[in-house]
Amino acid sequence: MSSASPSAPIAGPGFRHWGVVTAGGVLVVVGAGLLAVALSDAEAWGFFSGQLSLMSFGWGGVAAAFHALTSAARIHSLRGAAHFLPPLKTLGAGTAAWVAGFGLLALGARRPAPSAPEPSAAAGAALYPPLANYRDFYWSTLGAYGFGVLLAEGVFVLIQQLLASSRPGHVGLSPLTALGISLTGGALVAFAAGFLGAGRAKRLSGPEATIALVYFGLPLPILLTVMGQLPDLQVSLGYRMSEAVYLANLLGDHAAVGYWLVFFFLAVALALGITSGFVATGSGQVDFQSGFERFVARRHVAVFRPRLLLGGFAVLMLGILPPLFLYALFRAAESAVDRTRIRELGKKDPLLAAQALHAAKGKEQSPTAMMTALSVGGVGVGVMALIIVLSVMSGFEADLQKKILGTNAHAMILKYGDPTIPDYADVQAKALKVPGVTGATPFIMNEVMLASGQNVSGVLLKGIDPETIGSVTDLPQDIQPDGSIDNLTHPEKIPERGDSPDDGGPFSFHGKSSQGATKPSLDKEDDLIAAPSGKPAVLPGILVGRELSGMLRVAVGDKLTIVAPLGGGMGPQGPIPTYKAFRVAGVFYTGMFEYDSKFAYIRLSEAQRFFKIKGASGIELKVADVDDARRIGNNVLRVLDGYPYRVRDWGELNRNLFSALRLEKLVMGIILSIIVIVAAGLIVATVIMLVLEKRKEISVLKALGVSDSGIVKIFLAEGLQIGIAGGLLGLFAGLGWCLFIERVGIKLDPEVYYIPALPVKIEPLQTALSVLIAILITYLASIYPALKASRVEPVEGLKAE
Repeated sequence: MSSASPSAPIAGPGFRHWGVVTAGGVLVVVGAGLLAVALSDAEAWGFFSGQLSLMSFGWGGVAAAFHALTSAARIHSLRGAAHFLPPLKTLGAGTAAWVAGFGLLALGARRPAPSAPEPSAAAGAALYPPLANYRDFYWSTLGAYGFGVLLAEGVFVLIQQLLASSRPGHVGLSPLTALGISLTGGALVAFAAGFLGAGRAKRLSGPEATIALVYFGLPLPILLTVMGQLPDLQVSLGYRMSEAVYLANLLGDHAAVGYWLVFFFLAVALALGITSGFVATGSGQVDFQSGFERFVARRHVAVFRPRLLLGGFAVLMLGILPPLFLYALFRAAESAVDRTRIRELGKKDPLLAAQALHAAKGKEQSPTAMMTALSVGGVGVGVMALIIVLSVMSGFEADLQKKILGTNAHAMILKYGDPTIPDYADVQAKALKVPGVTGATPFIMNEVMLASGQNVSGVLLKGIDPETIGSVTDLPQDIQPDGSIDNLTHPEKIPERGDSPDDGGPFSFHGKSSQGATKPSLDKEDDLIAAPSGKPAVLPGILVGRELSGMLRVAVGDKLTIVAPLGGGMGPQGPIPTYKAFRVAGVFYTGMFEYDSKFAYIRLSEAQRFFKIKGASGIELKVADVDDARRIGNNVLRVLDGYPYRVRDWGELNRNLFSALRLEKLVMGIILSIIVIVAAGLIVATVIMLVLEKRKEISVLKALGVSDSGIVKIFLAEGLQIGIAGGLLGLFAGLGWCLFIERVGIKLDPEVYYIPALPVKIEPLQTALSVLIAILITYLASIYPALKASRVEPVEGLKAE
């Protein structure tokens, strides 16, 4: 008998040369010590450790190490070659010892040759075809996946840069429109790369896809993520990718979230392309037909039954308990009627009664059918919750944006250095000629105090042009009926309510205030100084917010005093304030507490005289498309020849607020998508149960010549149908709840929330994305059980038959 048998175990790995291994380990330790000494002498630890963070991803390892060492050498070469020569020698010796040590470790840690088993009786026979044709790795597939995802990222950045940039030679679309087009272009490139790679290998090729994403896809998002921490990289790379960086910065301080979301989107597109390529070419030829597979899948799961869909819709709209209670009642009544009928039939013919009883039992739902119904309901609940929550959040965002843009301009022209624009009329005329600009008005803004008796409040006083302010903001419409913006131009029309008696407040109009300090003289237009005719002079008008009028306890016709603490220059005892009396010309209400309590408006000419300014602080602009305000603002800046002018759009002025809202909506969408992911787990279980139930049918299909890709098509179609049915149920239920909230309304306390009811805004794109995300998740969840089904062997499935 031979000493080796076919069942003899193969020897495991072991060290053959312990002396070589020991020597290698010593050299590695010595090399590491020399490298540490060299880096300490060169004072390059901080820089080197920062570069090492890139060495775990993509091709950055060699590049980062080389860049760190050469940078350290360049820095220390400035100190003189003699100073850097000792660290350089130590660095070279350490590197040589390090490399040599690992080389010796590799030589010493060789696997012993296994003992050769004796040939079996099947030696020389033909190998099982799937195993004979198997290849463990396809370099061409790796190239298609890797360069495809890298090209997809490049296409996204390039299209976004070309479409959204306002520089000459570029299209100049709004950032969101350009984002949609660039994402579509990048996704198509990634999908095509995945399709070609899977078609070449005729399988999913998981290792190739993983390596491609790690070594080709990750470097760019990692580079953009760390770009904010490296000023040199920000200067060199940020300018070339300015539009992509701007889009990411719309999320505020979480720009990295935007980069990784785009990468995830392209990775999903690559995965869809891989799956589609395998399904289409897995049989050995390109086959896009799937009518037979869809027919089989439709018969298996039967999710588009009216009874199931109506029941699921009732559960989503009315809750779980009422529909289930009604279903239990009807089902119990139906079962009682059937049992009575079968019993009466059995009195006449017992055989027919037994057949009827068997048919009645066949109508009962199988466990797989119950799991299918639960999967459809789970997807529907996730989609419904996603649509309702995102629509409510969009309603809050739209209401907030309307109030902010109704009070503030879409864009603002300012000036570097000098805070005023003397030739504001010419600047305003040039800005109005830019396409997309629909209104322009000058303004002056400064911080002052408003006083009415004992009541004092700090506000932002804004000088406006009553004739053009309506073309930019909604201020004329926000003024309550007892006032008017025309009262700023014609203050003599302001109705007088009678002067309140002086209560000796801090800004008393007598010679001394309540503190006993001598009051500075008032402006010559103060009504306390009589005009030559003997009548008091007409006071200029001022508009105040509703909250501010409540704090100051004033109404239309009452007098206010504007106090500029630093307006009078410096005196012997410090800054001298400037005073001027105004009369309330109107009270406005915007619905925003911050605006209604902190803003006040006077006529531009009055602000120029009060603040002693010749010109305006800036020009406010209104544009046709608020989402395109940045590009239009850049066009205005180009017409004004750039410096010393600058343009700030509403997104930049309210960046923190709106970025927080976008990030909150994004996070809420991701969290609610977990519901769909839980439903996807049910889909995996459902399809696996279908595979177990239909092993015989799968074996028969494969015996008749259906390829593995055809089986995959069947079960992918089943998962896709569950996703589509659940997505449609969630869509109609979500829209129904949104319309209910919008029409019937959920009342809110306007004194607390500044809105009378819960706002709802149904955005078609956002709603469609919610359904598509659910369908995509269910489709991806079906891949694993579909692959399990395709691996069922005909012999194994028919063995027990």
